[in-house]
Amino acid sequence: MIQFPQNYQVSSSAGPGIQHTWTSRAVSVSSLAPFTCAIPPEFQGPGGGLSPEDLYAGALVNCFVATFKVFAEKSQLTFGELQASGTLTVDRDEKGAPWMSKFHLQVKLNGVADTDRARRLLEKTSTSCLVLNSVRTEKTFEFLVS
Repeated sequence: MIQFPQNYQVSSSAGPGIQHTWTSRAVSVSSLAPFTCAIPPEFQGPGGGLSPEDLYAGALVNCFVATFKVFAEKSQLTFGELQASGTLTVDRDEKGAPWMSKFHLQVKLNGVADTDRARRLLEKTSTSCLVLNSVRTEKTFEFLVS
């Protein structure tokens, strides 16, 4: 049984200046190497590393993938490959503050025998993923099943 609450820790270390990258790491997965982060060129940074926007979009995509994998295994749905790609839109809200306004997730699932069942599982995933459920960003989904 899954125990709650759970805690995940990430740390970053950065020097001054927006033109310099910094490093972050997932403390709870000590075997992984630190990764480089940077302010994207769209925000007058150098690029060359993962931006907070990349990490946000990546969290949404990968939570969907992880949740689907769990649901597929528990329901014994076999599939060949799941491909997921997301597009995050950063815009200004009604008060002029920048925010992550929209996220579109396209999912391609192939190698399934029962496409109707697979679609139902994809729909269930879209409403069950804890990261997707935790953000106020408008979310749309496109499912291609074969």
